[in-house]
Amino acid sequence: MDEEKILIIAVKKPEQKEERFQSSLDELVSLSKTAGGTVTKIMTQTRKHIHPANYIGTGKVEEMKKEVDRLEIDLVISNDELSAGQLRNLGNLFGVRIIDRSQLILDIFAQRARTKEGKLQVELAQLEYLLPRLRGQGVELSRLGAGIGTRGPGETKLETDQRHIRRRIYDIKRRLQIAVRQRDQYRKRRKSNDVFQIAIVGYTNAGKSTIFNRLTNSTTLEENQLFATLDPLTREIKLPSGFQTLITDTVGFLQDLPTSLIAAFRSTLEEVTEADFLIHVVDGSNPDMEQQQHTVTELLKDLNAHTIPMLTVYNKKDKFSRDFIPMQHPYLFTSALEQEDIGKILENIEGLLKEIWDRYTVYLNPGDGNLLQKLGRETIVIDKDFSEEKNQYIFKGYIRSEHPLKTLLER
Repeated sequence: MDEEKILIIAVKKPEQKEERFQSSLDELVSLSKTAGGTVTKIMTQTRKHIHPANYIGTGKVEEMKKEVDRLEIDLVISNDELSAGQLRNLGNLFGVRIIDRSQLILDIFAQRARTKEGKLQVELAQLEYLLPRLRGQGVELSRLGAGIGTRGPGETKLETDQRHIRRRIYDIKRRLQIAVRQRDQYRKRRKSNDVFQIAIVGYTNAGKSTIFNRLTNSTTLEENQLFATLDPLTREIKLPSGFQTLITDTVGFLQDLPTSLIAAFRSTLEEVTEADFLIHVVDGSNPDMEQQQHTVTELLKDLNAHTIPMLTVYNKKDKFSRDFIPMQHPYLFTSALEQEDIGKILENIEGLLKEIWDRYTVYLNPGDGNLLQKLGRETIVIDKDFSEEKNQYIFKGYIRSEHPLKTLLER
């Protein structure tokens, strides 16, 4: 199928800074590309207020209509969320399909969802978004399933019947509760086994999946696209000392993400709240890096995860500008493509854990083989020796204050 030709339309309000406005447009272009379209033109208008009926002024609508015809545009995407009336009016005026930023993001989520829970979350968000916008869109919605903004991961295509949608929303919420309970049980099992958990967080397209792959030598989807990862993936890794931990790759954060989308993906993002340590990956080469870091920090606060110990990894160091100043500490400059830098990430994590964990020295008998192994896997061992005189192993290292083994080490 040929890529759809896209016209992006946007209103710049007086209070919006030029750089922020431009970065939101750049992001929308990237999102459109991720969804499989080509942005042919961007048209903007500066207005004090959004036009209540048409989003943009009447004169500008006519100008845009001419461009839609001249460039043979297939799809118009608005940079802001549109009401049912605005969608309907602009669709009638342009004579082509029109969607907004939220619908585009949902469409990408729909393409990317892999797990059963991820698919349910996407479908729920799509249906909840669609329900208040149904009136007067019968013709448009009957053509669903034909292009960007129309795809869904559910078992049925989105339908125009409000009663059907309400029933489906109720059913999905019920099924999601079961899925969330199952995930909670899985998490509790991991916690009862006292497995240390690291989560990789960051703005979408910062290089999280590339770093995750290098750390775990696995093959998560790794693309220069926004939202390449939707479902959380968890793998086991070893730190240099031999300490074993689980590491999770999470969905990319995005500025101005509609509340309905955050709510729909809450249980995916909850992986972050369960973590014992965070790696915050930042694209250090992005001109909007400051805003992106702020977005992630604010979302972590919303999730109540801002107190979790964190290492900030400024990625893509080969593309940094000369006057690069890190905003967050502790930090590390990396290129995810250099294996040496991946090793440095693991070393830094271990170094930071030593600072916050408790130091121990323990003498163990040769018969304590099980405990010796557990110490190697579940603590950071910095020195091990064998005393011929005492016929004992001497282990020195660092352990979490709440680790069950701690009581054994204090006997």
